[in-house]
Amino acid sequence: MAYVISDDCIACGTCIDECPVGAISEGAKYSIAPAACTECGTCASVCPSEAIHLGE
Repeated sequence: MAYVISDDCIACGTCIDECPVGAISEGAKYSIAPAACTECGTCASVCPSEAIHLGE
């Protein structure tokens, strides 16, 4: 189950630099490619708005 980014995302860019596999895409709200996500949790641990969590 990949991580997802909720509407709480403030598009700060912190998570992009931390993702070891480049699974995060930039936009008005950032997104994570489920097929590329390795579920390491690094993105969630650095998100200042706590907008990243495991998907369902």
